[in-house]
Amino acid sequence: MANNNAPFGFRPVGKLGSDINNSGTSKYKIAAGESDVIFKGDVVQLETSGCITVSGNTTTTNIGVFNGCFYNDPTTQKPTFSNYYPGGITPTQGDIEAFVYDDPDMLFEVQANATIAQTAVGDNADQVYTAGSTINGQSKAELGAAAGGTAQFRIVRICEDPNNSDIASANSNWIVKFNEHLYYNNGSGI
Repeated sequence: MANNNAPFGFRPVGKLGSDINNSGTSKYKIAAGESDVIFKGDVVQLETSGCITVSGNTTTTNIGVFNGCFYNDPTTQKPTFSNYYPGGITPTQGDIEAFVYDDPDMLFEVQANATIAQTAVGDNADQVYTAGSTINGQSKAELGAAAGGTAQFRIVRICEDPNNSDIASANSNWIVKFNEHLYYNNGSGI
């Protein structure tokens, strides 16, 4: 049976091991006027400014997965929570606060953009970034092909979603964890 082609970015589903999973987020800043749009489920990276932005396809300074933001809207002057950061926001007061799943041991469900075999479990893969939806704020990032070398994510297992667990077809859903994460195994810093 073919899988549904409906990417949703990276969705938290648990943690590696058996410790407590609270799916908590940490607060980070988005620089005022940041031009990149960041969607819920996008991988984000920490910049030398101490602020976050959307991560590239092979970036190693990943900090986690974006889960919305809060800012004072410069047009309406009202406090605003949004699933996605629309880009180009410069609040007249306060900062842009981003909420990020930043635990390097969190597990995420993500759709593959190609066929990934069972033999890829334990291999690494980079994300394939595609701009998300401004209608619902949801990411459309996907998991790229598995590779034996270094990459952003480690493939843990196939997802048990009955609509997207056919490993013989493209667009299956997989459970992954960060392999390249600023707080995990990146000794060089930003």
